[in-house]
Amino acid sequence: MDYQETLEYLFGRLPMFQRIGAAAYKADLSTTIALAELTGNPEKELKFVHIAGTNGKGSVSNMCASILQEAGYETGLFTSPHLKDFRERIRHNGQKIPREAVIDFVANYRHAWEPLEPSFFEITFAMAMWYFKEIGVEIVVLETGMGGRLDSTNIVRPEVTVITNIGLDHTQFLGDTIEKIAAEKAGIVKLGIPVVVGDLKVEALNVVRDKAGIHGAALYSIREHSIGVPLLDLKGPYQEDNARIAILAMRVLQERGWKIEGEHVVKGLSKVSENTGFAGRWQVLSSSPLTIADCGHNYDGLQMTMNELRNLPKERLHIVLGMSSDKDISPILRLFPKDASYYFCAADIPRALSPEDLQEKAKVEGLQGEVFESVRKAYEAARLYASKGDLIFIGGSVFVVAEVV
Repeated sequence: MDYQETLEYLFGRLPMFQRIGAAAYKADLSTTIALAELTGNPEKELKFVHIAGTNGKGSVSNMCASILQEAGYETGLFTSPHLKDFRERIRHNGQKIPREAVIDFVANYRHAWEPLEPSFFEITFAMAMWYFKEIGVEIVVLETGMGGRLDSTNIVRPEVTVITNIGLDHTQFLGDTIEKIAAEKAGIVKLGIPVVVGDLKVEALNVVRDKAGIHGAALYSIREHSIGVPLLDLKGPYQEDNARIAILAMRVLQERGWKIEGEHVVKGLSKVSENTGFAGRWQVLSSSPLTIADCGHNYDGLQMTMNELRNLPKERLHIVLGMSSDKDISPILRLFPKDASYYFCAADIPRALSPEDLQEKAKVEGLQGEVFESVRKAYEAARLYASKGDLIFIGGSVFVVAEVV
């Protein structure tokens, strides 16, 4: 198979949560463990920074990777989902995994793994571990996919564990309370491995603190440390807290013998996009009219985003909006301003909510707008109707953003 055929195999043969939702979710690590054994357990020979959280884990992962690169380490970065290119998920010093490596991995192992009926995420994680071991990566920044306790990434033993924050998202899988979700995220805590946490809600912090105590893991909270934030290249209302989490995680690594200096932190945080290729978070697409795309898609993430949008100077606000069909969006829609013009659309994935259904649900919450047959057409309409002094925002789903950035 060539690269395109290999991609078609991965996307077509393997169930993928981002596209089809619940049917691709596995609450079990047995397949991941079997895949690791099949590929020689490469994760046992790698070092990790393991990062979970409802929001911010992607940003913190990229920040940590950028700092480690500036410190001179051969750095692996595993994140999800991708925006444009599958290879974004697996990076070495900011460079995407080569097409040839993807082809080789699938060619070498697919006949052995097919009886296991793995998911897309399980195979992607196995591929990342194999690749990082093959090229001699010194440390891997590893972002969980969903939750933590039963996430494929949870077969590793890290140098430091990070939990960015905890809110209500994926409740059908992780539980319908902050405490239940916190217990799932805290499932990545390991015996004797320090835990760094962001500004967690009290009920979540109590769960994580109890878990850390049981496992003899020192707990570091950004609330309890004075952390100055240097100039950031990532913009957005949430990035300063994310930077504090990344800085604290690097301090813990330093305590464990990793050679990370202040200059590495400063340079790393000023060059995240350049060093890692990170995109889609408060990304400015145009200055006239000001056009911003952001991947935030759950209540807590969109609450911060909407607050920031309200504070930005503008004449009129235009919102290109699409959402997934497998969540209760009514509380989320109540966060959106009623005086904006809406352009309802759906990303080109099976689990996208139809623009007609989104329009109806939005109308109940007092949001008015038109339906468009694609994200691109919704975006083009917003650009057509917006004046220079207006603001266009594109969001509601990672996959909506992916179609315009």
